[in-house]
Amino acid sequence: MLSSHDLQDALPHAEWRHWRPLDVGNVVCDSRQVRPGDLFVAVSGVSVDGHRFIPDALRAGAVACVVERPLPELEGVPTAVVASAREAFARLQAALHGYPGRRLPVIGVTGTDGKTTTSRLITGILRAAGEAVGSVDTVNAEIGGQQIETGFHTTTPDAPAMQAYLAEMVAAGMAYAVIESTSHGLAQHRVTACEYDVAVVTNITHEHLDYHGSYEAYREAKAMLFRALTTSARKPGMPKVAVLNADDASYAYLRPIPADVRVSYGVESGADVRASGVEVSPAGLRLRVIAGGDEIDIASPLIGRYNAHNILAAVATARALGIDDEAIRAGVAAVRGVLGRMEPIDRGQPFAAIVDFAHTPNALENALRTARELAPGRVIVVFGCAGLRDRAKRAWMGEVAGRLADYTVITAEDPRTEPLDDIMAEIAAGCRKAGRVEGADFARIGDRREAIAAALAMARPGDLVMAAGKGHERSMCYGTTEHPWSEHEAMVEGLARLGYSGPSASDPSR
Repeated sequence: MLSSHDLQDALPHAEWRHWRPLDVGNVVCDSRQVRPGDLFVAVSGVSVDGHRFIPDALRAGAVACVVERPLPELEGVPTAVVASAREAFARLQAALHGYPGRRLPVIGVTGTDGKTTTSRLITGILRAAGEAVGSVDTVNAEIGGQQIETGFHTTTPDAPAMQAYLAEMVAAGMAYAVIESTSHGLAQHRVTACEYDVAVVTNITHEHLDYHGSYEAYREAKAMLFRALTTSARKPGMPKVAVLNADDASYAYLRPIPADVRVSYGVESGADVRASGVEVSPAGLRLRVIAGGDEIDIASPLIGRYNAHNILAAVATARALGIDDEAIRAGVAAVRGVLGRMEPIDRGQPFAAIVDFAHTPNALENALRTARELAPGRVIVVFGCAGLRDRAKRAWMGEVAGRLADYTVITAEDPRTEPLDDIMAEIAAGCRKAGRVEGADFARIGDRREAIAAALAMARPGDLVMAAGKGHERSMCYGTTEHPWSEHEAMVEGLARLGYSGPSASDPSR
């Protein structure tokens, strides 16, 4: 329940029309969910404008509306006119839940690649330091030891869910919240009013340009996390901290954004927190972290040289929060990987099989370079590109695979309403640009299950087969329908066809 006073406090810059004292039971942006006594927020969506449904909301019993423009049908109706209904909706959800983000420190992690892993590393370090930590990432939410599914595809939950999760964390006595903050989540105000204290960036490369329109707009969406530091509530003894990747092109853009404390990290640069002697093996990573006058020797089970940056980001965050070195070492060592990120599938076969979420050019390059370091034999990769998403990356990813893999199987990855053959043709053009020949070096197999099976069938002892792009996701979208999908299960099924039925002791699915 929110009073008139609560509403006006939540939206201090709104223009209030026909206003009178009232209480609202709930705040909704879907007219079909309106109940008598609710407030309706007319959100302008990507394809549907919520202002069209104001009459429906009023007929259903809405007692007030939040809009971006006044309309004749609102004459006499208590109305708040705002610049952004999405932002207003998030702030009202925070008010409805008692502003939970103001009641514990909140750490946000953004970037193109490595967000989930970095979030898990930060969470692991804080827990090793004895802190109770709640987290929300694009795989799931975890509060007080309970894991909560957050949806089929990788994205930040919407504002009602985010504020509900934060409220649950407060109720459960969490000392910190760690929130993976995607560009969509930031741009669409799903995480507005989370009241961030620490902003962490992994990198900003090419992704989601179908939505953002340009790299510059995508970068600015990421920057919203850092700009939120100056608008978020102040908490006793908690400075506003920016953690920046000095090796990434985003550094120069993000560094001028105000913060109480700025901490840089990097492998190649003279950063505040830097690494030396990075060693990569199938067992994981070893590195020495140099921070100020301190040196911390760290061992991690995470696979891949690129994870050195994720570890450094987490260490830099922990040091800024005053976490001791022993907890940092223990916390990093405890994070054994993220579902669908360089995840080995071992059924006793004489070659390696890996599931990885790599779905951007940069992530695919990192994953394949890692595969090169791990495999004494050939690297065979299976991947596709999503329909109705960034077309520019398709040929680019094909070129990456052509350069770094010995054989590529091009397949489906959520084609949606685009013709799958057209998507695969664009990827194939990139393979050809890298000098690869269809039939000899790459193939197109539209059925992803069959594509994975074919890649496994051609593997020889010492080879490595990687299925890239889907990772942990639990569905595949064809047309407008989400069909159940498990990359892990598809790999296991393909290995079973070859007579490898395991599981081995190292398989995480046991």
